[in-house]
Amino acid sequence: MTLDHRTNYVNSIRSSIAVLVYPFQYLVNFPANVGDWASESFTSRKTLQEDNSTLRTQKLILTTQLQKLNFIESENIRLRNLLESSKRVGERILIAELLSVDMDPYKQQVTINKGSASGDDIYTGQPFVDAKGVMGKLVHISPLSSTALLITDPSHILPIQVNRNGLRAIAKGTGSQTRLEIPNLPNNADIKVGDLLVTSGLGCIFPVGYPAAIVVEINIDPSLPFAEVLAEPIAELDRSSEILLVWPGGKAKPDPSNPCQLEDNSEIKDKEDSTSVEGKKAS
Repeated sequence: MTLDHRTNYVNSIRSSIAVLVYPFQYLVNFPANVGDWASESFTSRKTLQEDNSTLRTQKLILTTQLQKLNFIESENIRLRNLLESSKRVGERILIAELLSVDMDPYKQQVTINKGSASGDDIYTGQPFVDAKGVMGKLVHISPLSSTALLITDPSHILPIQVNRNGLRAIAKGTGSQTRLEIPNLPNNADIKVGDLLVTSGLGCIFPVGYPAAIVVEINIDPSLPFAEVLAEPIAELDRSSEILLVWPGGKAKPDPSNPCQLEDNSEIKDKEDSTSVEGKKAS
């Protein structure tokens, strides 16, 4: 021991023996090392699987929340647009929601969530609009809901005028949500593709000057007295889910003593007939 302590002679011998013994030590420890490696690998795999499952769940939740936020954002934009449109109308207004759409191809009707029991003084013939343009009027009111006729219904008649020059006309529904017909306009009428058509206020059903449609097609046949004029509604008739009920003049209900307040389209039809006569004279 003294010799080993002073000369370190035995260290070389010990190192040589350690080199010879190492393979045997490795073989003895190999099963334990393999077991530890396998256990650690399986544990890591299980942890990764659990983490992946948790992340997928979180991703699904966050994606769903994002979709809801996108819907809320779009809804807020629509509501802000409605509020802006109410400023343009300048009348008493009420926001309502669409409940259903009539699937009959020969009718253009919707049902809204306002009725006589709501206490809002809604009435038959009341106009409604969306954020972009006029949509139609109420034709039937029940206690909890109301049926509304869109301006594209074949039985609907809308008094309009060309915003560019004030030319008055009548817009009739065609049964298509993308087309209105402007009948009884002479071939030489001052109307062009791209002209904005706004409500004229005749009949006092719709507010004056509210956007209604854009002229998209004019066909003139010299052998016929009237031009074929088609327009596209500005209102999003197939997409709007919130609408604005309007009280023209701010009155709660139309005054029966006021001849300007119509319960049907009889006066408008008379104006249409007079327009037809004037058009024939002009031709």
